Amino acid sequence: MKFLYFYLKNFLKATALSFLLVGCAKDIDLNQREDITLGPDIQIDLLIYNINQTQFVDTITGALKTRISDTVRLEFLDDDYIQNDLSSVEFYFRHINTFPREIESEIRFLSETNSEQFSINYTIKPGASANPVMTDQYELIEEDRINLVRRSIKMVVELEVPPGSETFKGELDFASKGLFSFDF
Repeated sequence: MKFLYFYLKNFLKATALSFLLVGCAKDIDLNQREDITLGPDIQIDLLIYNINQTQFVDTITGALKTRISDTVRLEFLDDDYIQNDLSSVEFYFRHINTFPREIESEIRFLSETNSEQFSINYTIKPGASANPVMTDQYELIEEDRINLVRRSIKMVVELEVPPGSETFKGELDFASKGLFSFDF
C-alpha cells in the first residue's frame, strides 16, 4: 500500500509539472530567438597619472616645454570579444588641475600602423594649489563609429600649455575609463 501511495503521489507531481511546462512554453515564438541579446557592460581603467611641473621641463635645456605626450598600448582592444561583439563605448576622462593655466588636451586613438582613428580634444580649466579644478570629458562612440575603436590599439595623450608670464607650478591628476558595452 505504501508503494502505491508513493507511486501515485510522484505520478501526480510529474503530471502537474508537465502541464505547467507545456502551459508556459505555449506562448514562446522560437522564430524570434535572433532578437534576444545580452548586453553586458565592462568598465576598464585606461590610464591614470599624476604629473607636476618637472614633466614640462626640457632635461637638456631646462626650458619649459609647451607640449608633452605619452602613448599607451590598449592590448585588450585586439580581443575577439571586442572585435566581434562591441556595440558602444563611453569614454570618461577626468583632470584635477592646480596649474594656473589652461591646458589643451588631445587624446588620439591609433591603429597598429599609427593611423589616427579618432581623437577627443578639450580644454582643461586652470586651477591653483589652494583651489584644484576638475574637468570632466565624456565621449560616446556608438555603432555608427564603433569600427574606429575596433581598429585602435594605442591611446596617445598629449597636453599643450600655452605660453604665459605667470609661474608654471602645480600638479595635474588624470584618470580615464572606458565603459564597453557588448551584444552577444
